[in-house]
Amino acid sequence: MSPITSVVIDEGAEGKIFKFTQEVHASETKLAGQVEKLRTESVLIPMIGKRRVRTYTLCVSSQVGCAMGCTFCETAQMGLIRSLSVEEIVQQWYAATHLLKHAEIPEPVITPQGLEGPVRNIVFMGMGEPMDNLDNVLGAIDVLRDHRGPSIPISKITISTVGRVDGIAKLADRVRQDGWHRLNLAISLNAADDTIRSGIMPVNRKWNLADLQQALIDFPVYGGGKLCIEYVLIPGVNDTDDDARKIAEFLAPINNDYRVKKNASTPRTLLNLIPYNPRRVSPWPAPTEEKVEHFLAKLIELGVYAKRRRTKGRDLMGACGQLGSEHIRQRKLVDVTVSA
Repeated sequence: MSPITSVVIDEGAEGKIFKFTQEVHASETKLAGQVEKLRTESVLIPMIGKRRVRTYTLCVSSQVGCAMGCTFCETAQMGLIRSLSVEEIVQQWYAATHLLKHAEIPEPVITPQGLEGPVRNIVFMGMGEPMDNLDNVLGAIDVLRDHRGPSIPISKITISTVGRVDGIAKLADRVRQDGWHRLNLAISLNAADDTIRSGIMPVNRKWNLADLQQALIDFPVYGGGKLCIEYVLIPGVNDTDDDARKIAEFLAPINNDYRVKKNASTPRTLLNLIPYNPRRVSPWPAPTEEKVEHFLAKLIELGVYAKRRRTKGRDLMGACGQLGSEHIRQRKLVDVTVSA
């Protein structure tokens, strides 16, 4: 089990936010000989629910770096270094729940009580594209949901993807299996216009919005869980009223199909509006509060079930899209595959 090598802490409105790193070997990559160790990055995000009890969401990495090339994401600037093993993914949970809990971290040591609540949710939203490492991601989830081990309910685990349609189809097959029905899927949309999306998310050049829309219509539905649609609001790129209208048009067939199949009155999708968190040497600033509120109000006016995701960890480069090493950039060092 790799020890925690560094911890950065930020104070948020709901408690301490922790970003921590662990070392993994570089021997399997073309960086061997240049560096001996690579580092994973994970983030613990405090949440206070309706009962006023603090719990944590653990954002885990599935790769070191990422090959997807999204222009707004710090991790993408690294390129893909290598995928993580089942053990390397699970050890992020172990470090969060056992090492940080007992303050077993390098100097300076944090407060003796460590975490101020349990880890209740796991989101694969750290470094990497989970669909590029699907076998190991699913293997790690098998460990995390094991009642004899971490015992994290499958309904508290979310896999996020930039929209690899082949990976979504393979994940759908797993979700149809007993014990996997309530696994959550999140889609990083960020534009509902093919030209804009292809410009900021190269994956859209292979699987466009029509392909993605159909994959989401076909994704199995069990219970009342929502498909989470993530939308990073970037000033001057995807923040106009017309962009909001196109989002509503993109989501309508997904929600309508769900209502017909399930005789449901509620929508299938929940859009999380995420104010852009500037990466290092970012070409864009963060959006203003006024712009975020206006865009959210427009979405709601158009009938989109949408909420704003509160910004947490931006100051420690631990917020959405900010994970990654500034020392390793633009190196695509292993082939990208989708696991069978």
